[in-house]
Amino acid sequence: MVTPASKRRAASVMIEEFRKSQTRSCTLVGLGRSTWRYKSRRPADEEIRAKLRELAQKRTRFGYRRLAIFLRREGHVVNHKKVFRLYRSEGLTLPRKRRKKALCMRQAPLSQPTRCNERWSMDFVADRFKEGRRFRVFTLVDDFSRECLASFADTSISGVRVVRLLEELAATRGLPQTLVSDNGPEFTSRAMLTWAQHRGVRPHLIDPGKPTQNAFIESFNGSFRDECLNTSWFMSLEDARRIVEEWRLDYNEVRPHSSLGGKTPAEYAAAASAAEETAA
Repeated sequence: MVTPASKRRAASVMIEEFRKSQTRSCTLVGLGRSTWRYKSRRPADEEIRAKLRELAQKRTRFGYRRLAIFLRREGHVVNHKKVFRLYRSEGLTLPRKRRKKALCMRQAPLSQPTRCNERWSMDFVADRFKEGRRFRVFTLVDDFSRECLASFADTSISGVRVVRLLEELAATRGLPQTLVSDNGPEFTSRAMLTWAQHRGVRPHLIDPGKPTQNAFIESFNGSFRDECLNTSWFMSLEDARRIVEEWRLDYNEVRPHSSLGGKTPAEYAAAASAAEETAA
């Protein structure tokens, strides 16, 4: 659709790049010269934008009309049309289509972790036994050290089983501040969310269909599939668990990691811990 904005851009191209006169250029695109010369006097609205982002983070399920009420309560003179324009330009629109039982929330962007056990990422990878029966592997990675903390294989892994695995890790390693995952039913189950609240762990669910928001575990899963699953022939569940665990230990303690400067995840974690102790 041809809009006044697109006509202005076309006229600007002819004037600036093809050295046409303003009169000729505006006539060709059907635009008045006063319209082309017009400079918007609309304020930048940075204060309102910042407040809108802040409110949207606190009220994750509120749309622009409710957020407009909060803005007006704080003294901002805005109507719903202006709030809607700012709401869309800031990328705060919630998705309309959601999978059943999916916990759809607007999440704050994640910063880079600065120490071990600050943030973990988890996911599932699927494969088949020799006879064709499917099994799954629960994978868990520390986003700072890139260590694979768990790679548990089974034919079925529920949210309750994920909680048990995390509790086993808590006894030896502790728990992270944040757990990143997709919106799978295991990670949005009542057992998982209740456990996270009880343990003080913040679940961070990525947007549906956006695996790049969980890049650390996706990168690990790619290496895991390429170097282990695709090169192994699994005869039974016991065989799969043995092979997967052997690869996990090799990944942590032997395999150099390019993003860690050629160190293994275990070496990198040990060096980071030593640096923290020295600084303390």
